[in-house]
Amino acid sequence: MTRMTLPTQSAGPRTRLGILVGVAIIATAGAVLTACAAPDPLTPTATGLYTRPMSGGAQIIAPLGTAPPEPPSPESCGALASLRPGPPPAPGQMPPGGSLAEIAARGRLIVGIDQNTNLLSFRDPDTGTLQGFDVDIAREITRDIFGDPEKLEFRLLTSAGRFTALENNDVDVVVHSTSITCDRAQRVGFSTEYLRTYQRLLVPKGSDITGPADLAGKRVCSFIATTSLATVQRVAPQATIVAVPDWDDCLVTLQKAQADAASTSDSLLAGFTAQDPELQIVGPPLETEHAGIGVNKDRSDLVRFVNGTLDRIRADGTWMRIYDRWLATPLGPVSGPPPAIYRD
Repeated sequence: MTRMTLPTQSAGPRTRLGILVGVAIIATAGAVLTACAAPDPLTPTATGLYTRPMSGGAQIIAPLGTAPPEPPSPESCGALASLRPGPPPAPGQMPPGGSLAEIAARGRLIVGIDQNTNLLSFRDPDTGTLQGFDVDIAREITRDIFGDPEKLEFRLLTSAGRFTALENNDVDVVVHSTSITCDRAQRVGFSTEYLRTYQRLLVPKGSDITGPADLAGKRVCSFIATTSLATVQRVAPQATIVAVPDWDDCLVTLQKAQADAASTSDSLLAGFTAQDPELQIVGPPLETEHAGIGVNKDRSDLVRFVNGTLDRIRADGTWMRIYDRWLATPLGPVSGPPPAIYRD
């Protein structure tokens, strides 16, 4: 049976109404509230009879003024090349010693994941279970270990906490739409690429923002401790960044008019548009993002095993079925999964 640890973040909202229903409007006798078209201030003050505070943990980052240097691509440093899998052991028959034997003896795979990322990993409001593309990928790894995709435990992580959780062995794997970069590959082991996406912009319909050239002097929401934030600073150094800790905070920030745009991978932005049809994805790709499954760098046997699962689901059509279920409609069809690259 799937296990869930106590949440470290609130369940993700599913609709625009659900997000805004918690905003209380308190009126005194005879007071009249009128709609305000101007954006909420970045540091809200008491105006009128209510305020809309920034999301918890939000940070305001002033414009850099000049673009920082572009980081090395993961191709240039070999970060996209992972460890080749060996002959796959039969489910329930993990080789003695090492990470796989430890996981088998425990009786469950511990997966670091998010619960606020619509389409990728979110809590279904009807069943209370986690659903999405990343969740289904995690279940396939579990299936190959135990013969049962439900023998896993989800631990909810923020973006900033993903790598520490791996380094401390608090989780076995992180399936959290994590972009493979040269710097990150120094900290943790990555599987081969399992999803390729493109960073773009999300704006309210009717916005005059159509691409990165329109972001000067604007406020752009992105996520703390992610490559998306650095990309915005590079392509729009005159923009103010509203940095938030959780994926869905950018959706709320846009709806409260505390940012003019949001930017991250199109797979995440598609989840926002599914929740709020008044938002749209615009502009060209700002960056190509190669997502990998994170593993502790010292657990090479687990990296190889995960790559074996990814090889299997590429070959038997499982990856395409998962993609078509969750991402084909908002992102469009693809010819197949990203190919595996190995360094040994």
